[in-house]
Amino acid sequence: MAVSHHAAGGARVDHGVVAGTFSLDGETHDVDNNIWVVGDDSEVIVIDAPHDVDAILGVVGDRRVKAIVCTHAHDDHVRVAPELRKRTSAPILLHPDDRPLWELTHVDELWDVDLSDGQEIAVGGTTLTVLHTPGHAPGAVCLHAPELGVVFTGDTLFNGGPGATGRSFSDRPTIEASIKARLFALPGDTVVHTGHGDDTTIAAEMTNLT
Repeated sequence: MAVSHHAAGGARVDHGVVAGTFSLDGETHDVDNNIWVVGDDSEVIVIDAPHDVDAILGVVGDRRVKAIVCTHAHDDHVRVAPELRKRTSAPILLHPDDRPLWELTHVDELWDVDLSDGQEIAVGGTTLTVLHTPGHAPGAVCLHAPELGVVFTGDTLFNGGPGATGRSFSDRPTIEASIKARLFALPGDTVVHTGHGDDTTIAAEMTNLT
């Protein structure tokens, strides 16, 4: 598992990749998800909870998990969130507009804290700001960490353009409007850490969506 470090003060980003499946609208696909962990040597937040709790905890190491922040509620991003919560005692954070998607995977348990646009999440000496970016999912959010020079986009923006909008609860004009208004307002050299696949930058993606 690849682990990368981007130091800014005491905070850094650690990364892994884990394989599993994504199911929606009666179809199931094999998919590799990025694991993103942000924090310092003592505390972190985990962004999304894909496929395998042990793989996620392998990136976390012996640090305390302060929160499990879900960029959206497709099953490949939240399936093991309740188990990760049980193992770490960390709360799950999700935008409430994604409740219909969450309930497709988790009928009997909910997340703990509602995410809201502009909310700030402090961890390891740095701060991430929640950007509500609907389109791929109604409650999709991105997490901007300006001190680290990165934004975590979930499935809203990929290397090569916007996330998919061909399934239930998604809409192409909405995702394009979200990206243009919220993400393209960020500095062009901001590194985009995506839910799947390779990094990109805001400047690079501005040329892919005009």
